[in-house]
Amino acid sequence: MEFLTLDLPASVMQGIREAGFVTATPIQEAALPLALKGKDVAGQSQTGTGKTAAFLIAAFTRLLRGEAPAGAADPRVLIIAPTRELTVQIESDARLLGRFTPFRILAVYGGIDYAKQREALAEGCDVLVGTPGRLIDYLKQRVWSPRQVEVLVIDEADRMFDMGFIADLRFILRRLPPPERRQSFLFSATLSFRVLELTWEFMNNPTQITIMPQQKTAERVEQALYHVGREDKFALLLGLLRREGGDRILIFSNTREEARRLEDRLVRNGWETRALTGDLDQKKRLKVLNDFKEGKLPILVATDVASRGLHIEAVSHVVNWDLPQDAEDYVHRIGRTARAGAGGKAIALVDEASALCLEAIEKFIGQKIPVEWADDDLFLAEIKPSAEERRRYAEERRARLAARDRGGDRGRREHGRGGPDRRRHEPARHEPPRRPEARPAPPPPPRPPEGGPGAGRPPRRRRRRRGGGGPRPEGPPRP
Repeated sequence: MEFLTLDLPASVMQGIREAGFVTATPIQEAALPLALKGKDVAGQSQTGTGKTAAFLIAAFTRLLRGEAPAGAADPRVLIIAPTRELTVQIESDARLLGRFTPFRILAVYGGIDYAKQREALAEGCDVLVGTPGRLIDYLKQRVWSPRQVEVLVIDEADRMFDMGFIADLRFILRRLPPPERRQSFLFSATLSFRVLELTWEFMNNPTQITIMPQQKTAERVEQALYHVGREDKFALLLGLLRREGGDRILIFSNTREEARRLEDRLVRNGWETRALTGDLDQKKRLKVLNDFKEGKLPILVATDVASRGLHIEAVSHVVNWDLPQDAEDYVHRIGRTARAGAGGKAIALVDEASALCLEAIEKFIGQKIPVEWADDDLFLAEIKPSAEERRRYAEERRARLAARDRGGDRGRREHGRGGPDRRRHEPARHEPPRRPEARPAPPPPPRPPEGGPGAGRPPRRRRRRRGGGGPRPEGPPRP
């Protein structure tokens, strides 16, 4: 289906043409006709299938065809996403598709200037994209009101549950106009029972759409697996980078420290690399992502913070330095390449530890990952760090861990279980009463003088008196 066949406003069609879209993807073909009729849609679709464009086109069309409330500065479209990166991506897509519309688009999320975002939101917007924590912070301060929302979008709903945001999400949804007075869209990689409960409670008889490929992994992804010992793993990675080439290579690690270590080792061996981890400052994270998207940065090492919801064009290779413990994350990781009909290659380096995850992954994707065996000349010698570099790396690592420990209690108070965007907006929990503090013990009785009547004997232990009355165990009774 081509977009020209849809009855879309001229300004929306112009944005679609400028974005280079001609033919609708399966999720767009299924969702847009329903959405343009004003129906609620609950869609099951993987990332990279075009669902963001589907709900943005529908939202812009509804706003253009409706009347804006007189003098209102509050958002008419509310888009809730679980992560900062996804929020930034949706805002970017909204500005691209809506560049010829008169709407003001704003994104709010943690990690950047709080007061600046607050001022921008106070000035008003038409389309508001945000993470649950920051949205509730400003909502409680009455910086914005949800009473004028005409279109609601919940993106990556299953991820909301995974990250512990469901209480926050309900907090916002209960303050929106009733479902029959707005249009709602929900998209999720899986429509589990708990996700469907959200649709029953907060949507108006939504139409369910399921767009699943015949196989869980993208058909155009060429997969390869190398069994390699931990000690030889980096030497093989160097050889593969030299042999495969590619100008956008995404390497996934399971931990922040391993991602940092890979960054240091690759840079030392002549590969321009940056690490994208959850503890990186937000401005630096955005710069790293933009450099990678624009082709200025050839290699990006990331934890799973970047594995879902990010649309990065022309990723030629995805390398799983560690296999993920969750089989579904493997699909999301390699889905970063071969997007929008392009080709790509996914390489897994499986050592002794990662081999334990392989069976579950192959069972989940319903196929065996082809195994390749590396020749000896594919292993390249690593340039090892000097003693001074090792000492510097150790000091930096200790400083990062110390900073993380110092921020741990504060982070738990502010963010709870849900990650970096949970704020102090949870309803008060009833805590059990605290036990009274124990009083300090009385000082011990003075020792008898040497040679006195008690000399040489251990002090007598006073027995605890049972019952309420009666004489003391020692000494004469009271008169």
